[in-house]
Amino acid sequence: MSWLRNLSKFSTSTIKASSQRPKNTDPFCLLPSFTFFSHFSSNPVEDKPCAKPVEYSGLEPTKAHEKPRVVVLGSGWAGCRLMKGLDPHVYDIVCVSPRNHMVFTPLLASTCVGTLEFRSVAEPIGRIQPAISREPGSYFFLANCTQIDAHNHMVHCETVAEGVETIAPWKFSISYDKLVIALGSQPSTFGIQGVKEYAIFLREVHHAQEIRRKLLLNLMLSDVPGISEEEKQRLLHCVVVGGGPTGVEFSGELSDFITKDVRQRYAHVKDYIRVTLIEANEILSSFDDRLRRYATKQLTKSGVRLVRGMVKDVKAQNIVLSDGSEVPYGLLVWSTGVGPLPIIQSLDLPKAPSGRIGVDEWLRVPSVQDVFSIGDCSGFVESTGKQTLPALAQVAERQGKYLAALLNKIGKAGAGHANSAKEIEFGDPFVYKHLGSMATIGRYKALVDLRQGKEAKGLALAGVLSFFIWRSAYITRVISWRNRFYVFVNWITTVVFGRDISRL
Repeated sequence: MSWLRNLSKFSTSTIKASSQRPKNTDPFCLLPSFTFFSHFSSNPVEDKPCAKPVEYSGLEPTKAHEKPRVVVLGSGWAGCRLMKGLDPHVYDIVCVSPRNHMVFTPLLASTCVGTLEFRSVAEPIGRIQPAISREPGSYFFLANCTQIDAHNHMVHCETVAEGVETIAPWKFSISYDKLVIALGSQPSTFGIQGVKEYAIFLREVHHAQEIRRKLLLNLMLSDVPGISEEEKQRLLHCVVVGGGPTGVEFSGELSDFITKDVRQRYAHVKDYIRVTLIEANEILSSFDDRLRRYATKQLTKSGVRLVRGMVKDVKAQNIVLSDGSEVPYGLLVWSTGVGPLPIIQSLDLPKAPSGRIGVDEWLRVPSVQDVFSIGDCSGFVESTGKQTLPALAQVAERQGKYLAALLNKIGKAGAGHANSAKEIEFGDPFVYKHLGSMATIGRYKALVDLRQGKEAKGLALAGVLSFFIWRSAYITRVISWRNRFYVFVNWITTVVFGRDISRL
């Protein structure tokens, strides 16, 4: 039985060794060492048993025999259209953004009420520019830009960390040959107290998810026994602040949802749910007067109450208007325009009169080399004599397309590396031509305004035909065939079976 005694001794020593092993709950100990960044760094990371994250040197400057590197900050309309048009045989492409997808914002309001699923409006960056997934020198980093050192051609970043149990953020830097700032904008609150705490914006997929969950929660809570009439009316009062295209389209989608789905599936509370749209001036101010009047009439007929006024204060359960009146709400959606992000305001770069990053006719940032800016975060400097373009998707998309062609031209001319494009002829400057505006107002009706400007002449349509033009135009603008298929199937499913009202 000596083999049995030897086996018991081996088991005892193994248990003792395992019990003496240090217990460490640090999440970094549970992961392999960060050799990923050591590939970029001049100081390789040692394989330590439990090393805290450090500030890596990141991507070093490219060498003369390597492809030049274009760093794109942001994954909105402008940045994604730029990346789609860049030639991966000419450049290595690096994208830095806190989200790994592009949001097709014109259809975002439809996801709030179940007309479309959320994945239908989200396009992964790897599909927009496949080189980011497959090329050895191209990357996507889920991070925020914290600082730009334009004189040393360096971008400083910090990884995105969400939740309590996630890995703590760490910092890294990226050297660039060409930098494109396409960080977009943020919702304007006009300094009104309580907006950020109690209102929900409508710019990202998680905003639409929050609106949908809040709306369905209020519907279910209002049906609980013991809820007072006053509280039931408050819970089911949806208030939209802002009469632009986003606010009007969301109000129209919401009124359709109430008419076609809530009245059938929440019969006990169908008479309590209301929608109020608050606007300081005229709704859809950029549209033709005849179209605005038509929209007002149709929204009113759909049950949307239009209120002319300015919000003075936002509280947990009601908003205060400038005339002192209070409006109780259960759901508050804020859509009053956009303004520059804090990072844009903090950058030591020339600024346009609107506070955006100033650019010249070729979308270059003056006074620094190899830096460009496009989309909502950019505007023409005063010396160009041009007005700042509106924060529209078609403006951002057109700028991204133009700049991609310009950078490809620079790269093919051998001037893609840092400080090498000084003598290059850039060609024609960027010129924006407005293609028109469209908005849906519910009940299978929409507005189509194809005028070049507010005072110009052009085609202006409203009604059911405009609705089909609106849908046809936007489904062709969806980037991938995969998402076009999703959108089309969702539309058909909604018509046949109604909207999905599951609260997931």
